[in-house]
Amino acid sequence: MSAGPLDPTPLVVGVDGGGSHTRALLCDATGAVLARVEGPASALQTVQESVAADIIKSLIAEALAKAERPDTRPAVCVVGVAGAGQERAAQALWAALAQRRVADDVSVQADATIAMDDAFGDSAGVLLIAGTGSVAFSRAPDGRLERCGGWGPYVGDEGSAAWLGKRALGVVSASQDGREPDTALTGAVLTALELEALDDLIPWAASATPGTFAKLAPVVAQVAAAGDLRANALISFCVEELALHVRTLARRCFQDERAAIPVAFAGGLLSRGSLVRKRLEQRLKSAVPGAMIRAEDVDAARGAVRRARRLLGVEA
Repeated sequence: MSAGPLDPTPLVVGVDGGGSHTRALLCDATGAVLARVEGPASALQTVQESVAADIIKSLIAEALAKAERPDTRPAVCVVGVAGAGQERAAQALWAALAQRRVADDVSVQADATIAMDDAFGDSAGVLLIAGTGSVAFSRAPDGRLERCGGWGPYVGDEGSAAWLGKRALGVVSASQDGREPDTALTGAVLTALELEALDDLIPWAASATPGTFAKLAPVVAQVAAAGDLRANALISFCVEELALHVRTLARRCFQDERAAIPVAFAGGLLSRGSLVRKRLEQRLKSAVPGAMIRAEDVDAARGAVRRARRLLGVEA
């Protein structure tokens, strides 16, 4: 039911749906956080629109219960999910969410759109997202929007966690063949996947999703930090791919990578303190000398709330 006399303050919900998990943030009209919840992946490359809608509906219900407002329907829900940059997929998800009446007003955006809302608002900058997948977006000083990458797990997603996990399996199989030297990745991967033999990788990989491949990225980082040469080479390759995303958009939108360019990071692979982020920040000093890296984490769900409040008419 909609908010009535007993619920005078309208609620807004921001949802960030990725390939590994989905986060929902419930706030009141002032932006004050009432509840945060997290659930399964809802990226449209990973699940069908109807499944994503069910996951989102369940999380919103959980957030409302947590905030002790279980009988209130939010006024506005902004959902940003990976894969919603495709118009057909976005429309299908919107229809599924509207059918489930998750809010009075529903808006479906690409995940990068809500992340940009949190990182830069309406200002210029380059946002690099590297989680299960990878993509970079930028807003030029003249307001023009550009994208680099984001071609999905079967065509692109270079430098992403899923990309890194797949390449780790390639290194392990090549090492087993003798095409590459021994690597500590072999034992670490088998342990992480709870497999007994390398041959078991074949059926595991055949049924794996981008999200399950992505779970191997922390394993690569741990083995690299311990000094393994092949794992370190994979991390370096990953960093180079991600730096190329940023440099491409720096040149396209700011004309020169030496210009002052605000840069923000989002996604689990680039969380503060991670090995990939540390090495990427170091690499950008030469690849994009003008990069001014935002220290604060980008919270895409918070960006979705900001957009929801704008739709509600309470934020400029």
